[in-house]
Amino acid sequence: MGFEQAWLTYTKKTDYSDAGEIRIIYADVKDELVRNSVSELQRALKAFYGKEPILQPDSENKNNGSGKIESIRLVLSEGRKAEGYLLTGKNGEIIIEASDSKGILYGVFDLIRRMQREEPLENLEVLKEPGMPLRMLNHWDNMDGSIERGYSGESFFFKNNEVLVDDRTVTYARLMASIGINGVVINNVNVKDSATYLITDRYSDKLKAMSEIFGGYGIKLFLSLNYAAPVELGELDGADPLSEEVRRWWKDRMKIVFDAIPNLGGFLIKADSEGRPGPFTYGRTHADGANMLAEAVRPYGGLIIWRCFVYNCRQDWRDRKTDRARSGYDNFIGLDGQFHDNVILQIKNGPMDFQVREPVHPLFGALMKTNQMLEVQAAQEYTGQQRHVCYLIPMFKEVLSFRTYMQKEMDTVGDIVSGKAFHQKNCGMAAVANTGNDENWTGHDLAAANLYGFGRLAFEPELSAEEIAGEWIRITYGRDEQTERTLLFILMNSWPAYEKYTSPLGIGWMVNPGFHYGPNVDGYEYDRWGTYHRADHLGIGVDRSHEGTGYALLYHEPNASAYDDKEKCPEELLLFFHHIPYTWQLKTGKTVIQHIYDTHFEGVEIVDEMVSRFEKLHGKLPEKVYERVTARLAHQKEHSREWRDQINSYFYRKSGIPDEKGRKIY
Repeated sequence: MGFEQAWLTYTKKTDYSDAGEIRIIYADVKDELVRNSVSELQRALKAFYGKEPILQPDSENKNNGSGKIESIRLVLSEGRKAEGYLLTGKNGEIIIEASDSKGILYGVFDLIRRMQREEPLENLEVLKEPGMPLRMLNHWDNMDGSIERGYSGESFFFKNNEVLVDDRTVTYARLMASIGINGVVINNVNVKDSATYLITDRYSDKLKAMSEIFGGYGIKLFLSLNYAAPVELGELDGADPLSEEVRRWWKDRMKIVFDAIPNLGGFLIKADSEGRPGPFTYGRTHADGANMLAEAVRPYGGLIIWRCFVYNCRQDWRDRKTDRARSGYDNFIGLDGQFHDNVILQIKNGPMDFQVREPVHPLFGALMKTNQMLEVQAAQEYTGQQRHVCYLIPMFKEVLSFRTYMQKEMDTVGDIVSGKAFHQKNCGMAAVANTGNDENWTGHDLAAANLYGFGRLAFEPELSAEEIAGEWIRITYGRDEQTERTLLFILMNSWPAYEKYTSPLGIGWMVNPGFHYGPNVDGYEYDRWGTYHRADHLGIGVDRSHEGTGYALLYHEPNASAYDDKEKCPEELLLFFHHIPYTWQLKTGKTVIQHIYDTHFEGVEIVDEMVSRFEKLHGKLPEKVYERVTARLAHQKEHSREWRDQINSYFYRKSGIPDEKGRKIY
């Protein structure tokens, strides 16, 4: 299957058509990162200008001061933050200066983005330093080629239990480097079957080749690890983290792995959750398990990233006190300060599972002595599965800006995962990836905005969601005002629209069990997974106040008091924290039931407007792109009505309260 170049599709720029020759000046080095930086510049400049740039060793050169670019100089010098760069333009010369090769690479891609957007480059002075130390993608790819929660085709890392390394691997690395990604986990956190053998010599040659390609673009290769590998590989009878035999096994195994794959960054672990093996089997803690592995990878500079998505998945629906939302907090809060410094706890943005609206996870701000990463999901598992457009960067921005109040200053989630709050270097952001082997990488062409946006946000958290969207539109589809306005409208309205026609006031999960797509209000209501809405004929919502599960009190003040009090609770989360009568009046003056009716009609109206506006772009986008997006939007238009009608009908039948506006409800 072929593949496109996504936002790295370089085309001729009319503003540069009368330029003369351009020189790329750099030190003659053997550094693969610098060589790839030069290669990327060559590729872009040839496309923009229609002529090959001249390569020359670093030396004194004088430009004629014409105002047009005559040379681009790459300079390695000391004194700048790792991976940062200074980009300047004056008298016809662009200088990219950095203290390491990654900085040069990121500076080159910054320059290319500006040229793709046809921005003026004279009198340019831009200093950039990465906002997050670790900027990672988690792929949930299985070795048979399938992808768990994948909506863009099959894996391009694995097929038929073999590792794939080919031209697509290189293009993937280029795409990720261009947005600042510096770590990639290639296999599913649910490690099973052949994936357990990724730490044996069965796959070491291919993994080494992949890691070298990644390394040439500033990316560390990571693997998801099977905690029970000593047992499942048939070499030990147990995996007790306090057993000297087990600890020695892991140390010996890690020496073999890191010797075979030098650019390996470490491992991602899902343990004691959803049936995955872990230290609980042996009466041990998460800290015991994580630290055992951390000791084994420490000699090689390796990291252990330990997921906090841990909960009892056999909750009885009759039980009103047990609360899945509490589980991550309850499992980890007592372990703060017990993890080694090369362990990072990876915490989902919310306490449940990537719903369209959740509160921020209470572990952020509660853990004061532990390295933390924010985990978000670009894959849209519960937000339309890349059949609906749902631009998630506004959600990610809200999470990063959330104030935890764990101290007077530097208390946001962004402060914590950037390392600023507690002066940590092992922290950052991870996104569950939304790629596959579809020609356009992400199935829905507009879903690429989430992939691009995540990387840009992790590198520059100060960027707004609208700035990122506008940047992606311009570099992907060129400089056409109608195209920009239309796609920006669609992207910026897509998350609010999806929330409106699916999940009211913080209640999620009203989906078909298993594949999580399409409306099914009671799909999980009597299920063991602990995901309820508790609707009856009087009201809806889960009581997580001090009178219910007590979850609201896990936050610092003033958040705890606000969430605990239905009068003060942010209304977008009202039904997550409280069971509320349908007749409860919101700040808008509407009742809860009328809000449900109105928002579900409004959401569909926004989708209709998206479709109407997009249809007018015919002839302005590549025909394949236009046809693909048109088909997805047509599905979203139809499916949003199904959501609207099922949700509204369900709650009309529960409450018996008619719509004040007399619209058709079934």
